[in-house]
Amino acid sequence: MIKLAKKRMSGLAVFGAVLFMVIQVVSNLYLPNLTSDIVNNGIAKGDIDYIWQAGFKMLGFSLISILAAICNVYLAAKTSQGLGQKLRSDIYRKVINFSHDEMDQVGTSSLITRTTNDVVQIQNVAMMFLRMMIMAPIMLIGASFLAYQKNAQLTSIFVVVLPLMAIFIGVVMYFAVPLFKAMQKKTDRINLVFREGLTGVRVIRAFRRDKFEQERFDDANLDYTQNAKKVYSIMSVMLPVMTLIMSGTNIAITWMGGHLIADQAMQVGNLLAFMTYAMQILMSFMMLSMVFVFIPRAQASAVRINEVLDLQTPIENPENPKSFTDQTVSLAFDNVNFRYQNAEKLALEKIDFQASAGQTVAIIGGTGSGKSTLVNLIPRFYDVEAGQVQVDGLNVKDVTLHDIHEQVAFVPQKANLFTGTIRENMQYGNPDATDDQIWHALEIAQSKDFVSELDGGLDSHVEQGGGNFSGGQRQRLAIARALVKRASVYVFDDSFSALDFKTDALLRKALKEDTEIQKSVVVIVGQRVSTVADADTILVLDEGQMVGKGTHAQLKATNATYQEIINSQIREGDEA
Repeated sequence: MIKLAKKRMSGLAVFGAVLFMVIQVVSNLYLPNLTSDIVNNGIAKGDIDYIWQAGFKMLGFSLISILAAICNVYLAAKTSQGLGQKLRSDIYRKVINFSHDEMDQVGTSSLITRTTNDVVQIQNVAMMFLRMMIMAPIMLIGASFLAYQKNAQLTSIFVVVLPLMAIFIGVVMYFAVPLFKAMQKKTDRINLVFREGLTGVRVIRAFRRDKFEQERFDDANLDYTQNAKKVYSIMSVMLPVMTLIMSGTNIAITWMGGHLIADQAMQVGNLLAFMTYAMQILMSFMMLSMVFVFIPRAQASAVRINEVLDLQTPIENPENPKSFTDQTVSLAFDNVNFRYQNAEKLALEKIDFQASAGQTVAIIGGTGSGKSTLVNLIPRFYDVEAGQVQVDGLNVKDVTLHDIHEQVAFVPQKANLFTGTIRENMQYGNPDATDDQIWHALEIAQSKDFVSELDGGLDSHVEQGGGNFSGGQRQRLAIARALVKRASVYVFDDSFSALDFKTDALLRKALKEDTEIQKSVVVIVGQRVSTVADADTILVLDEGQMVGKGTHAQLKATNATYQEIINSQIREGDEA
């Protein structure tokens, strides 16, 4: 936790918060002494002037205490919230640069919990540190010393009371702390189930699994609730027991103090001051105990956050990066091997091909043959195990991630749009794109007609994920977004699957005829032969191996795997 806070909290603000807290505590500790003086020297002697004088002093120290408390709370809140802001920002920046392996390793739901709930735990403890964790020990030591000064004999009560409180708090912590730690993982589980239910709501309804998913969520929710009930039931015992101990302490102090006053061994004012100091001692001890209950929970959150921040991605920028020049546009795979993390078998083996500007490379194969894996290597979402992936003549490992992403326009399998307007989505890869460029890209992507019919045109609203558009419309808008970005390589990862045959054909024809796209390499992953048939080079994949390479005519005549794909689709009504 210290590691997280060290570089993200202002030293000046922390010093200010501590200083104002010390002023507040000193003022609070001095007030009972003034009360004692008023009773002993004012009321007992009937000295009204002394009472007024001491009263104004009390008022002054009370105002100082209030002002110091306000300043302390302000600085503590500013510092703790600033810590939370920086942590969320650092986690987000880290996650944005994660490769697919790291995303799979941590999990989206867990990342959401770590960025929200875990950061809040750190914020709360930072606030407690600058308030209670500083106040409690200073007040405990100061009040103990001043109480001893008032009457050393009465302080013997604390020899019994403080160990009793320590034992009770230790028992509470023993049972509560593990439950607090478990709550974070149970929160992860709720987020996971809830997120799956939201994203898969259509599938759930289609298969009539509503009841099953509700029960699944109820199980996770009940598990969290039962854990929370246990921990807060244990914590609820603390306040009444502490109140009982403090009340008993007051009774003991009053009883012993009464005897001392009767024996003229103690003044009434000193007894009043001692009782106040006793309450401050016990409250300080209670505050410390509360801090020690919540620190382990925050520490568990800190460990989870550090796991994300310390996670080393194997995909990093080179120490001496090269830069792209205006040389000829090209894409090449040079005997590339790739395997997923901790996998025994290669996902891709000996992939070798070249393409230059104006050429289209199509990739086809059965499910699980490695088509998407192959194209994910181009923008360096994963690193190859052997061989090289080259864009414009440079190994993608030799350039920065920013530069390689600038050269590649990628359309993933799942068309994902962002909340905003169509124009904002189109400018995602090219913020300077003009309306003419956007309309041109929409025309190529066969989206111009339906966008122009919308009331807002380019300013039409896009809901989260593009939920207010059909699957085919989302896919065409995602394609248009990639086309707005000027790139050396355009990658379409099975991006035509939601399009009918006519739209598919028109889109591919528009891509072929566009003068700007002719300056780039186009890579198309397809399931249908009709989608890949007019490509300059078709790669046929089977279980991660390239079992064919050539034109449609060549493969149709000589490649058995390609012939099987054609025959299966002819039977399904597609044309070869």
